[in-house]
Amino acid sequence: MQYPTLGRSGLRVSRACLGTMNFGTDPQAPTPEPEARRIVDAFLDAGHNLIDTADTYRGGTSEEVLGRAIAHRRAEVVLATKGAAPQGGGPNSRGLSRLHLTRALEASLRRLGTDYLDLYQCHLPDPDTPAEETMAVLDDFVRSGKVRYLGCSNFTAAGIVTAQWAAQRTGGTPLISLQANYSLIMRAIEAEIVPTCRQNGLGILAYSPLGSGLLAGRYQRGAAPAEGSRLAQWAAMPSPMARSFVNGLLAERHFDIADEVAAVAAELGTTAPAVALAWLSGRPEITSVIVGPRSADQLTAALAGLAGSLPESVAARLNVVSQGTVAPAVNGQHRAA
Repeated sequence: MQYPTLGRSGLRVSRACLGTMNFGTDPQAPTPEPEARRIVDAFLDAGHNLIDTADTYRGGTSEEVLGRAIAHRRAEVVLATKGAAPQGGGPNSRGLSRLHLTRALEASLRRLGTDYLDLYQCHLPDPDTPAEETMAVLDDFVRSGKVRYLGCSNFTAAGIVTAQWAAQRTGGTPLISLQANYSLIMRAIEAEIVPTCRQNGLGILAYSPLGSGLLAGRYQRGAAPAEGSRLAQWAAMPSPMARSFVNGLLAERHFDIADEVAAVAAELGTTAPAVALAWLSGRPEITSVIVGPRSADQLTAALAGLAGSLPESVAARLNVVSQGTVAPAVNGQHRAA
């Protein structure tokens, strides 16, 4: 088992990160609480330690379910959550202001049933709040003992640099991680964000490693997303940006890449998800890969894929077919994890 350090820190995390977006208590939750507990126990029993959630997942019930699942094993977990996304309709119910982040952190701690977080992350950029204000309040969280390390999600290269400079100017705690959309069909971060993270001491946690399911064969070329699927839900949203994201994701070029992944899987006698995960886990710029299984069986398959490796010739072949892939944008930012 490998436990690389996360960014420019001494925090050691597993190469697999358990994403808990599917956990919830509502009837529509993909992963009900009993299965969520089985997933968490299997993940920890396998020796992995990094678990990620967010205050907006399933209306906050993801944090509640996760908190109960790890209550008896808290010391084994590097617990990460995120704040900044909308928590209601009020003007101060979102963003990276001191007011909202303070409220968001306290609410997350309550739902998770813990008095500290190992990694607290800014879920989204907030152009309306000065970086100095955000980094100062995050530093306050660290100094109070409620947070151990700081990270961000969906930041641009410029946003990362601005945050690190703000922390340096205020004598505060810098960011050590970035969550980013990264897969064989979403390689846009390689141009600017990967080098910026390297220069500024951030490790990268890759989310959507299967391209929102496209690399797993869940969507067919020329066909609308199946009813009830995540992409069908996004396509039905009133936001033109959400529909644009779906249309961009289902581009012909992305299906060409998915077809190549499926062909490689057939040649190697494995599955398309295993190939996509093995390619991603072999990328030196990635510290950990976030997988979001709905069941314990899906977790087992995902961990097997991340533990695998591809022949150099196969990895090179996939690199060539997927070069130049750019993630569709929503409001100018990559989709939030």
